[in-house]
Amino acid sequence: MTTLDSYLAEAEKAHGHLCAGQVLGVRMAMLGLERLAILDPRGRDRKRLVVFVEIDRCMTDAISIVTGCRLGKRALKFRDWGKVAATFCDLESGRAVRITARESSKALAGRLHAELHDKNQQQMLAYREMAEADLFEVKPVSVSLGPEEMPGFKGPRVVCSMCGEGINFRREVNRDGKALCRACAGERYWE
Repeated sequence: MTTLDSYLAEAEKAHGHLCAGQVLGVRMAMLGLERLAILDPRGRDRKRLVVFVEIDRCMTDAISIVTGCRLGKRALKFRDWGKVAATFCDLESGRAVRITARESSKALAGRLHAELHDKNQQQMLAYREMAEADLFEVKPVSVSLGPEEMPGFKGPRVVCSMCGEGINFRREVNRDGKALCRACAGERYWE
């Protein structure tokens, strides 16, 4: 596996800057891969891994760099829960681990590097050094993925009976015998 420093350099280049969230994401992804015994996520093991991320922040970019999982490849799944957490799923073994950043890690970072006045600098340095147990909580979990969630899934495409737009991957809502896209069914984020 690549080293922490190498991953951080890649993450900084891809994300545009290095911050505490990048350090956290790289370490979280490395730990998830280790716990699942996935040694080459961007190479020979790339089809074994699906990752769910629960926040749309810096950490997510770092996880994508380490794992090779991308939204466009359907191997990275986003759940907008606002949590510094990710679940790593090994499709081959069926095992999964959910890793969350401990809320206490921020305060610990401040104590470890009180000589630094910038909280991001404190966290960037401390998150590199802290023991995994101080930084993360790791839980084995069970994740059920239907065929439409799998990378490479090619399913039927239906057309929304209201707006006429195509809907992929069984994301339609059936109401009164009609297929509706989620926007027409009331889940619209735009007006």
